[in-house]
Amino acid sequence: MKLILKERVENLGEPGDIVTVKDGYARNYLLPRGLAFEASPANIRRLEQEKAQAEERARKEYLEAKRRAAKLEDLVLTFHARAGEDGKLYGSVTAADVADRANEQGLDFQVDRKQVILAEPIKALGIFKVPVRLHPQVEVSLEVRVERLAE
Repeated sequence: MKLILKERVENLGEPGDIVTVKDGYARNYLLPRGLAFEASPANIRRLEQEKAQAEERARKEYLEAKRRAAKLEDLVLTFHARAGEDGKLYGSVTAADVADRANEQGLDFQVDRKQVILAEPIKALGIFKVPVRLHPQVEVSLEVRVERLAE
């Protein structure tokens, strides 16, 4: 029996795969649990349409991420913080701080703190390159300057 998988099935396939299985496995396991549906010509056409729509959506998301990356590329974010004599900050600059400061720059989109990739918060004065992942295939580095607060 030919089926189209709705979900990943161990040792069988991924969602959207067309698989051939024994009738009993299909009737007693896959179909009752909603893991697959019958691979009729109409369902196969619908699956192909959904794949085409998903590819188009992914392409648009990629192009939008590239557009956003171009806007972020030349952005320089400056933070003023209190620091000790040795240049260590009394606080820190976190991913949320970087995202908030980027959003204050008048961009036509929002940068989420989860997109800012900081292994650990910045705790020293200096210039840092902070990566921002806008899409699995699009990453841009922001220049973050941490300067001593004039007291």
